[in-house]
Amino acid sequence: MTTYVVEFRYRVDRAGREPFHPAHAAYLHALTERGVLLLGGPLTGDNAGLLVYRTADRAELDRVLAEEPYVTGGVVADTVVREWQPGKGSLAATPVAGGRS
Repeated sequence: MTTYVVEFRYRVDRAGREPFHPAHAAYLHALTERGVLLLGGPLTGDNAGLLVYRTADRAELDRVLAEEPYVTGGVVADTVVREWQPGKGSLAATPVAGGRS
């Protein structure tokens, strides 16, 4: 399994994202239940969000991101993806839901 840090930069403000927010939240909840989404949330003071995913490979991550309601709704202006190797802290030591580690 590979861990990725993903930053979404939005083309609209929070109010502009609101129509897509219920679907976005439901999608993230489902990914969390499957053990794919480890963390996510807005970046304070910036029109962006940061998410941490664990997938089999980049192709799986790309499929996950392509189905993200904020992406399909056209509110994401830019996506930055970085592969990450967490080695310290509670995230590195915590088993992931769904049996993935």
